[in-house]
Amino acid sequence: MSAAQNTLLSSSRWKRWEYLLWALALAVPLLLPSHALIVNEIAIVALFALALDLILGYTGIVSLGHAAFFGMGAYSAALFAKLVMPDPLLGLLVGVASATVLGALCSATILRGTDLTRLMVTLGVGLILMELANKLDWLTGGADGLQGVVMGPLLGQFEFDLYGKTAAWYSMTVLLLVFVVARRFVNSPFGATLKAIRDNRLRAMAIGIPVNSRLVVVYTVAAAVAGAAGALLAQTTGFASLDVFEFHRSADVMLILVIGGVGWLYGGIVGAVVFKLMQDAISSITPEYWTFWIGLFLVVLVSVGRERLIRPWTWFGRGSSRDRP
Repeated sequence: MSAAQNTLLSSSRWKRWEYLLWALALAVPLLLPSHALIVNEIAIVALFALALDLILGYTGIVSLGHAAFFGMGAYSAALFAKLVMPDPLLGLLVGVASATVLGALCSATILRGTDLTRLMVTLGVGLILMELANKLDWLTGGADGLQGVVMGPLLGQFEFDLYGKTAAWYSMTVLLLVFVVARRFVNSPFGATLKAIRDNRLRAMAIGIPVNSRLVVVYTVAAAVAGAAGALLAQTTGFASLDVFEFHRSADVMLILVIGGVGWLYGGIVGAVVFKLMQDAISSITPEYWTFWIGLFLVVLVSVGRERLIRPWTWFGRGSSRDRP
């Protein structure tokens, strides 16, 4: 076995603290039942951030339109529950499938042009879908949203309660499963080629890596994960509105990755926890100006550096000058 293969295998192996971390996360709805709703929100946002990190952190593709796939998954799952059958798992698969198809179709938009071009094109896709959802009010409910979405019991046994415990465990389980698959994905030889493309696309092409096909695959996979996050949101809230397509969805998840770090799967999870807890705490104190304080936190984080903010003794240059991913 080569050294490169050994490195990939060691990167994909789980550490002991990770088992403890995920066990604790799954136990939170039981230990703190009054916080189950926010746990559900954090899990969904973390899954959405993980989707964006696959293309931003591991491939270097900047996107401001990832909400298009999030919204597609949300509306597909909600429509399936309302018009076909309310089974949560089948609805989740439908949401993932629809977002995957959309991602495969939209992947052509990232193959050419500069980062600025991709930003505008990806943003445009989300705006187009939002306007379509608004105009097709006979199907989507238009500006009023798709209401009356009632989900059946999970696995035929666990009802979605008002306190959100079932929803929290459902979303956390999906997040864990996707995280496990994504970890194997980015630490595989395929994932190594993605990092090569991120670091230097021309060099990757020169050594024979099929850059375009790699970009299509990872963009489609990221769209599928974003669709799963959107489907979970619609299923656990019983509602889908135009809000799922709006620009702030893509902007928020970008900020989450700024907080947690890109190119590190736990970055999206850490960023989601910090962002949602800050949002919940600050908005309860000052509902009108919570965005100001989060913006100030981001300015300090970027100015000081994530590592220096966590370890203050590095502020005066005695620590590493490089921020971790």
